[in-house]
Formats: sequence, C-alpha cells, structure tokens
Amino acid sequence: MKIKSLNYHLWIFATVFLLGACASMGDGSVAEKRQAILDMQQNALTRLYSEKPDTRSQLQNAAGYAVFTNANVNVIFFAAGTGYGVVNNNATGNKTYMNMAEGGVGFGLGAKDYRVVMVFHSQKAMSYFIENGWTLGTNADAAAKAGNKGASAEGEGYLGDVTVYTMTESGLALQATVKGTKFWVDKTLN
Repeated sequence: MKIKSLNYHLWIFATVFLLGACASMGDGSVAEKRQAILDMQQNALTRLYSEKPDTRSQLQNAAGYAVFTNANVNVIFFAAGTGYGVVNNNATGNKTYMNMAEGGVGFGLGAKDYRVVMVFHSQKAMSYFIENGWTLGTNADAAAKAGNKGASAEGEGYLGDVTVYTMTESGLALQATVKGTKFWVDKTLN
C-alpha cells in the first residue's frame, strides 16, 4: 500500500512540476518577459471585447484591471495550476507584474489553459489584491477546446468590488472543485 501511495504522490508532484514549467515565463530578459505578458494581455482583451463588447468601457472606467494566464491540471480529487499576469492601474498607468498558483480539492479530470480578466471597481480592491492576493472560491466547468475548435463553458463572477471573467484557450477538462489561489508580486519583473 505504501508504494502505491508513494507512486501516486510522486505522480501528483510531477504533474504540478510540469504544470509549473508550462506556465513559467522561461528564458529571456526582463523586457522580453514583460512584453510576452503584455502580448498575452492584448490577445485576451481582444477576445473578451469580441465576446462581451460592453467590457471595453467597463475596463476603461474601472480603477484598474488584471489579466492572467493559467495552466490547470485536475487529477481525480486534486487540482493545481500556475500562471502569471499583470495588474494595470488606470489612474497612474502603473503596471504590477504578478505570479499565481492554485490548488484545490473536488472531483474532476483534465487539463486546460485559460485566461482570467479581473476588473477592479475601486482603488481599495485593487490595492488589496496586489498586497494580499489570496482568493478562495469554487469552480465548476467543462472544456474541450483546441484553438478555435471545440467548446467550453465560461462565466463571470463578482467578488465585492471585483468582476472576474474567464476564457478557456485550450484543454480537455470536466471538474468541480473548491480551490484557493495565491497571487503575488513578481519581484524580478517589477
């Protein structure tokens, strides 16, 4: 029994490690890494504006917004994911580059690559997010998508003064989890 348990835990560790490698910025200068994040942000916003045209004015009139890319794996009862992104302060024009990691429990199977856009409706909500970065929530979704082919079910959520939009880029997943996500400032890119 112990060997089986050890193999299972090693498999989970390897999955999380590989997931982290997929979501990492890889090699390159600080300027190149920042540009890669800004390119990802532009692509995500273009898609969001296409699918929900009213979000353009919502982001422009907000205190700020954040865009993250995340790779997530769910194996039976455990889920894990890593990613990175940027918070944009509309009042000052400042950008804060951040990382993220998530873990959860629930039922599911699969992997997906998705984008998260957060709209901060107050300066206080944005500052709290940058300084503290924790979130806890539930997640239920289904995705079978590769590029423009396939389908996924996304939604939006409201957490006080923050509206959150999610968009699946690719993956195959069916999951229902309770998870925690930690966001933190990337000291190398800021």
